Amino acid sequence: MDRARKILIVDHDQQTRITLFEALSRKGYEVAVAEDGQMAYDMARRHLPDVLISEIKLPKIDGLALLHKLRKISSDLPVILITATPSIDTAVEAMKCSVFDYLIKPFPVDLVEASVERVVESLSDHDIFDEGTRPRKSDSADKPIIGCDGKLQMLIERAKSVASSKATVLLMGESGTGKEVFARLIHRASDRADGPFVALNCAALPETLLESELFGHEKGAFTGAVTTKKGKFELAHKGTLLLDEIGEVPIHLQSKLLRVLQEEEVDRLGGRAPVKLDVHVVATTNRSLESAVQEGTFRQDLYYRLNVIPLRLPPLRERPGDLISLADHFIEKYSIQYSKDIKQLSDASRMRFKEYEWPGNVREMENLMERAVLLAKGPCLEPWDFWDNEELPDEFQESGSHEDYLIDQPMGGPPGEILTLKEVERQMIMQALMKTDNNRTHAARLLGVSVRTLRNKLHEYRTLGSID
Repeated sequence: MDRARKILIVDHDQQTRITLFEALSRKGYEVAVAEDGQMAYDMARRHLPDVLISEIKLPKIDGLALLHKLRKISSDLPVILITATPSIDTAVEAMKCSVFDYLIKPFPVDLVEASVERVVESLSDHDIFDEGTRPRKSDSADKPIIGCDGKLQMLIERAKSVASSKATVLLMGESGTGKEVFARLIHRASDRADGPFVALNCAALPETLLESELFGHEKGAFTGAVTTKKGKFELAHKGTLLLDEIGEVPIHLQSKLLRVLQEEEVDRLGGRAPVKLDVHVVATTNRSLESAVQEGTFRQDLYYRLNVIPLRLPPLRERPGDLISLADHFIEKYSIQYSKDIKQLSDASRMRFKEYEWPGNVREMENLMERAVLLAKGPCLEPWDFWDNEELPDEFQESGSHEDYLIDQPMGGPPGEILTLKEVERQMIMQALMKTDNNRTHAARLLGVSVRTLRNKLHEYRTLGSID
């Protein structure tokens, strides 16, 4: 796997976010941070991470609720939960959600690094030996632009025609319209196609880290800068730099960003001399930068510098002729990934698709299509496969698939002994196996986890000598 693994860190504590961001970035991971559950959910919908590290107690959406919401997007997303207030109830709930690891605060940073490393190793093993059994949304690099809408085709041709120029391109459009896919199209169509494509989500980082990520820093430039680090501009030399959600760049950094674009050179934090650049910049935004200029939150001169080649992507509701072709594309994609024999949308689903407003655009459709392919019980996708509020026919209704309550109390140990969450988890697994005569499939169903999760846990226990 040659791309950097993407990690999303969610914690209301800024110091925890900064500490983990810096530590994992030094390990070569592509790291984003969020300060509450809603922000994390929105970010994960835009760019699905390879690993989620989440505090349990979060503002707006707590960690476990976030986990349930993300399970609908990716059923097997590896999650590391961190908490300062562990409890048996959260341990049981997290176990049902197939959490990869529990870390109780305060913890040394190397404990998180080791946990992430184990997750990444397991992902690499799946990539090599288990291709297709852990479905993942493909990167934007692999996503084609589907549709024959006239506006869309005109934008594609315009994007290709300006691809090899150094003029800054500003991609505008609602969330989910495919702005990063367009940015990668521009890169592939340019004479820089053999160079790097580097992306930075400007909304994913706190102000204290964004400057270093953009422009880089020298060793000793600030506390924690233990090595020299190239910023995204330098990493994109001879290639393309995508500045996603450019409207979220703080006003005090905008002047420095403008200077880099004008002078084609960057000053690292703590640096003594500027570094020359050869970079094609593509920026995206889902908000009106003109309004931001009027409100005083975005520099007018930077806006003019970015808006050399403006391309406004249409929302999906303005592309009714592309709905079915997009649906057919996602049916084929996820039918292959999940080994399902799905043929098409039902007539009722086609009608609902045309009536629906698609506020989340293509991204929302892809998420719904993945869900529907997973839930479908026949060769056609019905409305109730997509939306929970659709009435489900009697012949499709089922009772619960697993028991919600497995154990009355932890096994063994003297009365009053407080067990670790890891030990409670291990005991739950062993009890489930005893109840099912060591049938892993039945035990996994009883626990409410996947067979793979159960297998990985048993392998971990054997490695640690916890079981024979």
